[in-house]
Amino acid sequence: MMKPRDRMIELFVAAILSTIPTVATAEKHERNVYYGDLHLHTSYSTDAVFLSGIRIGLDDAYRFARGEAVDYSGQSLRRAEPLDFIAVTDHAEQMGVGRALFEADGPLAQTEMSKALRAGRHAPIEEVGRLFQSKQPIAGVDVLPILEGAWREEKEAVDRHHRPGTFTTFLGYEWSSSPKSQNLHRNVIFRGNEAPLPFSSNDSPRPEDLWTYLERNRARGIEALAIPHNADVSNGLMYALTDSDGKPIDAEYARRRALNEPIGEIYQSKGQSETHPLLSPSDELAGFELFEHLMGGPGRPQRGQVSGSYFREAWGRGLALSERIGANPFRFGVVGATDLHNGLADTREATYRGPGLAGDLPTDVVKTLLGTSEIPNPVIPLIATGSGGLTGIWAEENTREALYDALRRSETFATSGTRISLRVFAGWNYGPDLLRRSDMIARAEAGGVAMGGTLTDAATGRSPRFLILAQQDAKGARLERLQIIKVWVRKGEPSEKVFDVEVAQDGARTLEAIWQDPDFDATEPSLYYVRVLEMPTPRWSTLLARSANLPRPKDQPESIRERAWSSPIWYEPSRSSASAGEKSVADPTSRTD
Repeated sequence: MMKPRDRMIELFVAAILSTIPTVATAEKHERNVYYGDLHLHTSYSTDAVFLSGIRIGLDDAYRFARGEAVDYSGQSLRRAEPLDFIAVTDHAEQMGVGRALFEADGPLAQTEMSKALRAGRHAPIEEVGRLFQSKQPIAGVDVLPILEGAWREEKEAVDRHHRPGTFTTFLGYEWSSSPKSQNLHRNVIFRGNEAPLPFSSNDSPRPEDLWTYLERNRARGIEALAIPHNADVSNGLMYALTDSDGKPIDAEYARRRALNEPIGEIYQSKGQSETHPLLSPSDELAGFELFEHLMGGPGRPQRGQVSGSYFREAWGRGLALSERIGANPFRFGVVGATDLHNGLADTREATYRGPGLAGDLPTDVVKTLLGTSEIPNPVIPLIATGSGGLTGIWAEENTREALYDALRRSETFATSGTRISLRVFAGWNYGPDLLRRSDMIARAEAGGVAMGGTLTDAATGRSPRFLILAQQDAKGARLERLQIIKVWVRKGEPSEKVFDVEVAQDGARTLEAIWQDPDFDATEPSLYYVRVLEMPTPRWSTLLARSANLPRPKDQPESIRERAWSSPIWYEPSRSSASAGEKSVADPTSRTD
């Protein structure tokens, strides 16, 4: 029998709850797809100011992302269609300092560097690097007040432009560790709008110390995650089998990494990190938009180490490590982004002008972009860059909480810039009639897992079945191919295989399939992800050369095949090996109780 005091507490709590506004939340199968960019730089990033002369600030970046026109060097520019969400991720290192150096009435106006820059002196790339990576970038000047002021303005802007339900803004920043020009960068995305001063690579270049920052914040109720990007130019460090001290990865490291880095950026303007022809020689599509130039300016080696720099190999390594140490450090889903340094999140081939420029450009600048100028680019070959990617998120509503939680569970996909829609489920009992049912999604969800989930406990003779749903960008090219890439471990060694699931030689608006693994072995840990390809369309370099009446660059393909990648779905032989908190579905016929 309930005591009077307990009854009073219950009534008090009920009264409080009744005053809290509620937001209707859809059932899981009613989730919608939302598109956005989680990696964008404005004039608050020092490298954007120095290397691209960017003056686009926070307000214009948000306005452009939600579809409004903005002024760029006297030109009015607008996205073809608005994004659903955006994260401005300016570099933590010297955030706001570059901007302040160019302000005649700013806090650095009386420094010699500011006077020289405002007088028109060009800063060499080496000087920019020293400024970027120094705890005291300007002799005799404490820049901490500038960093604090810039972060305060970032937080104010992210709330000023947030429109729950229609346009979500995430608070974020980039941690930019680059030991010996080897890229270990991560973007930090916060679930809410409160966060302490960013932890930068000048505080520590070790990812483990960034995780400590995230974990300490989490203990205080400030939730965030980190998204590694450009593994392709990490020189093998991003997915190495050792930690920052060169010690073999252990279970504690694996658990911390999986917790703090549940997703990775598979595609952006500086190339794709899915795989490489040297790692996947039997995959004829592995050479898509390769960027093989370590970031460091003149004199740096052009190509870094391939092994340890790509997702597919990392996923296989993670499966093998999980067998050996009981935890998987490389269990993560995928997102796509731009990493543009012009403040304008746009991914169209027709409007791409390199990672730092936009709009109509003089012929000499166009020649530099196309690699035909006599003056080489001092940082990277711009012709090798691409127009950037997008993230697709399946969530109940367009709010920070719903979108962030979907990122956490990896119910995401990435595209090379077009708005392909991609959804994948896996289960043990999907019948051939599932595609014809009006309640297809509800049944798929109830009897299986979505992207990012885990299947467990296969019964003898059973193999997983996958429901794959892909739809073309309404303004893009038709879809040409659905593929499943399987990665598995046999006797401790990872293997991979690409399966063509559906091929439409003349293109199709939609591609849908129920696919069953013909080679399934219930004793072998594995994962599956989907790749969708469009029909070929002209690459940005082809379009730009054509519009400027210049020869097309011969060292780049005339056309590309835009694509999308799903987050993986994992299979684990034993239910007990599934990580806590992840949704897993066992084959009901395998039960013995």
